Amino acid sequence: MFATCLQVLELLADIRGKIPPLIDYEGTRSILQDSVSPINVVLMQEIQRYNSLLETIISSLAELEKGIKGLVVMSSSLEETFRYIRDIRVPPLWEKAYPSLKPLAAWTRDLCLRVSEFARWAETAQPPNLFWLSSFTLPNGFLTAVLQSSARQYNISVDTLSWEFIVSTVDDRNLIYPPKDGVFVRGLYLEGAGWDKRNACLVEAEPMKMVCPMPTIHFKTVENRKKAAKSMYLCPCYYFPVRSGGAGRPSFVVGIELKAGAVTPDHWIKRGTALLMSVDN
Repeated sequence: MFATCLQVLELLADIRGKIPPLIDYEGTRSILQDSVSPINVVLMQEIQRYNSLLETIISSLAELEKGIKGLVVMSSSLEETFRYIRDIRVPPLWEKAYPSLKPLAAWTRDLCLRVSEFARWAETAQPPNLFWLSSFTLPNGFLTAVLQSSARQYNISVDTLSWEFIVSTVDDRNLIYPPKDGVFVRGLYLEGAGWDKRNACLVEAEPMKMVCPMPTIHFKTVENRKKAAKSMYLCPCYYFPVRSGGAGRPSFVVGIELKAGAVTPDHWIKRGTALLMSVDN
């Protein structure tokens, strides 16, 4: 037991050393006070959620260290956190912010990337050209804000707007300006199929490769869009690999139309082909 406690204390120190500082909420709010756009509202909400998560992590690490050293009584909550960290898993208290299947080390790295994404946005007060949709704890809120922004821009009802999806055929470094309508979304993964970048369509997955990175997709806002062609597969996009969701939260985020390629969309339905916002490693 003593050796286990020492091991957990080392893990606590390692995690504490990697956890990023809180994002400057008040500073960001003062910078953005003259620009209360739907997307900036989402930014402030995400900063609040990530700061709350970081405070929870810092607090629970400090309390657990005291508990292991006998300075405070180990509550059932602390014992649970101890067991999860011992087993290199993410404590449930931390996982409440957003669902994930990543083990502790990968989850911590991913958290740092997420916080860095919003910290950079907050610092510059400029949205990124390419949005990492997976970094949002509530991606649907962000997508709704994009639709609302377009509705305001053109002075039309948001109910008349929907999405058109254009998969990029160029490298991300060539996407140096944001699109006129909608947003560029990066960092999705394709499961149960491969992607033919030249022809911009679905193909069979490579052997032993069930998941592959998806090119950046332009989520273009369009008014009174016509029904999609029969050659398009309405590909479900999930927040994480458990498609049924978890902890009372659905995993499904949005349906994204992709070219079915040389087969019918039914083929990909049977394959269970989907887009994922995060994977389990």
